[in-house]
Amino acid sequence: MKRMNPAHTALVGLGLLLGADAAGAATLTIGTVNNGDMVRMQSLAKVYEEQHPDVKLNWLVLDENTLRQRLTTDITTGGGQFDIITIGAYEAPMWGRQKWLMPLEGFSPQYDVDDLMPNVRKQLSIEGRLYALPFYSEGSITYYRTDLFAAKGLSMPAEPTWKEIRGFAEKLHDPAHGVYGICLRGKAGWGENMAIITTIVNAFGGRWFDEKWEPQLDTPEWHQAVNFYVDLLSTFGPPGPSSNGFNENLTLFNAGKCAMWVDASVAGSFVTDKTQSLVPDKVGFAKAPRAVTEKGSSWLWTWALAVPSSSRQKEAAFAFIQWATSKEYGQLVAKHHGISAMPPGTRVSTYENAEYLQNTPFAQVTREAIQTANPDSPTLKPVPYTGVQFATIPEFQAIGSMVGRQISGALAGFSRVDKVLHTSQGAVRRTMHRAGYYDENEAPGAQR
Repeated sequence: MKRMNPAHTALVGLGLLLGADAAGAATLTIGTVNNGDMVRMQSLAKVYEEQHPDVKLNWLVLDENTLRQRLTTDITTGGGQFDIITIGAYEAPMWGRQKWLMPLEGFSPQYDVDDLMPNVRKQLSIEGRLYALPFYSEGSITYYRTDLFAAKGLSMPAEPTWKEIRGFAEKLHDPAHGVYGICLRGKAGWGENMAIITTIVNAFGGRWFDEKWEPQLDTPEWHQAVNFYVDLLSTFGPPGPSSNGFNENLTLFNAGKCAMWVDASVAGSFVTDKTQSLVPDKVGFAKAPRAVTEKGSSWLWTWALAVPSSSRQKEAAFAFIQWATSKEYGQLVAKHHGISAMPPGTRVSTYENAEYLQNTPFAQVTREAIQTANPDSPTLKPVPYTGVQFATIPEFQAIGSMVGRQISGALAGFSRVDKVLHTSQGAVRRTMHRAGYYDENEAPGAQR
């Protein structure tokens, strides 16, 4: 009978090696989103398997909305289906506090945890302890076609306003030749259309809740912002915009069909990739548009890798997520896909790399978007929550998804914005009452 060394015995006792086959191989089930960088990770992870023959990787790659539903169900029930999950700055601190995630400590010396960008690391931590490692991070920025702007004698400001964006969209909209003035997310989802809509609301001076947790959807700021969004996208956007999320708009932009696109800065490496884009050398970059304020006009998001507490392969899972978020992995991406394809927004050293800065035209605007976003003070008026394009409370996933469906319906022409916002206000208020934020019998805005 094969003797187990004491360390191995201890790991078995902790449940870290349960599920391994007789040969000691660990099969890690990874739930991730179908964004380009994650698809790239899945391909490059073959290198990891070659280096670690005792580890097998089982991938479940889903669209953003479906992934969130599956992961939330599994993590809240302790289902143990996944060993590694792709989550963000919304889930990491809340799930960490619930002890649903493994706290991350004891990093390998090569990992250099202090190289992680402070603003990003903070979003994934509780009292300084990390609960997820950033795979890539993003702000929202404005992409525009430099050739189309030049042909019309237009000049994109470094810091555009939404009013200017609408004016450009009107001049550049040319559906007869397959070019639409602007592309924006319209697909329903708290992380899909509500990401861009919330930043527009922020820019117009709005907020999700006031200081007493009273919903603010039926306010002049929300009405102005959402009516502006629906009119802009309905008038100067592509057909059927309510079906388009990040990936659909990326496809449209790379096909040369969008004169402008306001979305995640992570798309920079794809719109400038000659193997994917028809207009790789005709793209300009500017800050996300502002309106009455620039506070909260650019979102801050991190797609990160975490290990559920329910995993039976914690040691092997922790080792893999260190590799997938390491400097070594970044160099592997650069080797196979070019230096500008390195995962953006996570490491200080990336933005100290002269070669990266020289070959990555979107690097500076990405770094500025991430560094200037302030989740602790995301709006013009004070709020009781943290988060720029979301509120970091458990109820927001359901609230944001519900409001996203309502606004997507208005974009598709099924309802009026003013009616949607009035209805959503009541629905959100009922949700907050049931969750114990206040007494529903109190009049809105009453002292509490």
